[in-house]
Amino acid sequence: MFDGFNQTFVRNAISRSSENRVDRRRFLRAAGMTGAGVAGVAVLGTGIASATENGPSDAAVLNFALNLEYLEAEFYLRAVTGAGLDDSQIDGRGALGGVTGGRPVTFETRLGREYAKEIARDERAHVDFLRAALGDAKVARPEINLQEAFTAAALAAGVIKQGEKFDPFADENSFLLGAFIFEDVGVTAYKGAAPLIRNKTFLEAAAGILAVEAYHASLIRTVLLSKGQQAPAISVAVGKISDARDSLDGSDDLDQGIVDNAGKANIVPTDANGLAFSRSAGQVLNIAYLNPAQVTSGGFFPSGVNGDINTSAAN
Repeated sequence: MFDGFNQTFVRNAISRSSENRVDRRRFLRAAGMTGAGVAGVAVLGTGIASATENGPSDAAVLNFALNLEYLEAEFYLRAVTGAGLDDSQIDGRGALGGVTGGRPVTFETRLGREYAKEIARDERAHVDFLRAALGDAKVARPEINLQEAFTAAALAAGVIKQGEKFDPFADENSFLLGAFIFEDVGVTAYKGAAPLIRNKTFLEAAAGILAVEAYHASLIRTVLLSKGQQAPAISVAVGKISDARDSLDGSDDLDQGIVDNAGKANIVPTDANGLAFSRSAGQVLNIAYLNPAQVTSGGFFPSGVNGDINTSAAN
């Protein structure tokens, strides 16, 4: 039997985490709390979740993450299969958008192909998990651009010149550079979101996804470093992309390439304490929208993302 304090704590945590009783039950089931545990907790929650004076609801934070997972899943799935998410994996609240661009990559190495397949499976699973957890509170896949947005990003980074195009699906090296744009951002996004999540069950789930995204980022950085040792232009391109992300998300110089200033390997980007850095949701959207200003759409999300968290930071 819950005592008065525990009842209050659980009621507040659950009511902040999704939008109705059915959604809360689904969220807990997807997060691993089933049976009597779900029934005993879900009945305590009442009301509609909304942003509070202390920040956004847990549902809003995880829906923001779902938008990013849609982007990553579509990128990787199209690169390895030629097709994106199924119709059953993209519906929800907000405007359902299409996907522009993406096609199977001709991988030159078996290792690159196997890595891409594994990451694609993980990203699809992340979409399924978050959608199941959010239930009826989940947002739909927004409009995604995997074509012009990459060219705009590469042009802004100085990887290509005016009038040229960058196609991340053209070959294995281009694919890896395209993946590099996303993966580090995903890690910093989840770390930045962690303090906003109030419910520890949901925080643990988000930490699990963060760990997987960090594995993905290290895989991409490791392969790029190896290739860069044979073709230095690759390491130069990675450094330019890193600098471009830094120029978009604010004045702090936090982002790091795959080699340090001394030319040594830099697989894991950390600070002096060996810690990964964080980005706010607004900073993440600065990069996703390819705009350092405060806007609500652009870049990889031409019509913006769905959900309450949808505006980039004012830098």
